[in-house]
Amino acid sequence: MNVLLTGGAGYIGSHTAVELLNRGCDIVIADDYSNSSPVAVERLRQITGRDFPAYHVDVTDREAVHRIFRENKIDCVIHFAGKKAVGESVEIPLSYYRTNLDAALTVLECMKEAGVSRFIFSSSATVYGSLNPIPYREDMPRGECSSPYGTTKAMIEKILEDACHADPTLSAVLLRYFNPIGAHPSGLIGEDPHGIPNNLLPYIAQVAVGRRERLMVFGDDYPTPDGTCRRDYLHVMDLAAGHHRAACYTMNTLVSRRSTWAPVPRTVCWRSSKRSGKPAAGRSPMSLVPAGRAICRNTGLMPPKQRSFSAGRHSIHCRICAGIPGPGKAKTRRATPKPKLAPSGRRRSALRRGAIPLG
Repeated sequence: MNVLLTGGAGYIGSHTAVELLNRGCDIVIADDYSNSSPVAVERLRQITGRDFPAYHVDVTDREAVHRIFRENKIDCVIHFAGKKAVGESVEIPLSYYRTNLDAALTVLECMKEAGVSRFIFSSSATVYGSLNPIPYREDMPRGECSSPYGTTKAMIEKILEDACHADPTLSAVLLRYFNPIGAHPSGLIGEDPHGIPNNLLPYIAQVAVGRRERLMVFGDDYPTPDGTCRRDYLHVMDLAAGHHRAACYTMNTLVSRRSTWAPVPRTVCWRSSKRSGKPAAGRSPMSLVPAGRAICRNTGLMPPKQRSFSAGRHSIHCRICAGIPGPGKAKTRRATPKPKLAPSGRRRSALRRGAIPLG
């Protein structure tokens, strides 16, 4: 399977590239490096020991995208490319609509002309809007998004749905998620955005290494134990594994299907002794937690074991979700600790002799 990753040098794209390469897939990366670096591409080669084509292109450039499809036999496209800063999208909405919609439309049109019919869209759980009850479920309707960034995600999802209805050979998968964090175990790639980080974890990291003076936590009157806002986070390698399984799923799909995959929610509880008490601009809900019930029931995807975050101590609440047959149904069971096993015969003998101290 040869996968084109648009925006493949970015944070999520680069980790997905590692997962695909380690799973034996071939990849092609297309990125304009507007919020990434060609250094990430070289480090992907270093981590995996494999080579692959990488194009320094803007995927809104139709001729450049055509050239990629002409020079490579592409089986599937995973689309990451686009602007993603929520605050910036409020300040320059036209740029976000132009860039994000043009990128998706250009890639889809070039795919059609090249005879490629498998598309995975890296969307966002922000498409559920603010009116759907929490936790979000995949069968909820798209809501009214709170930013132009979120609206572009919802609009692209709608474009894909209409395109799939019109073309029975097109298979599209929508992946909705919030707040990926962490890095590849090698430490060679991670989240290192240009300018002021828009996400919490890279901001914390920059404060920790002295690049920024302090971290301000806005709000102290949320209905939570310490009054601060609560968010869920998922490890980026788990998310990368989800993208790989989505690619496998769509490559085995012979007719048009549209599904969503929600990563297993892992809630990391952050606490800070320094709070501003000021509400953040466009005050957000107290909690944004996707339920993560439908995990592409036809893929047989099961969540990986709990990963440790590079950010330090954390507390995690994990649901284990298992797909079962039926239209969108799923079964959820809570993770429980393994029961303590009775000591083996050799250990019992040692205990009787006093060779192993009790307590």
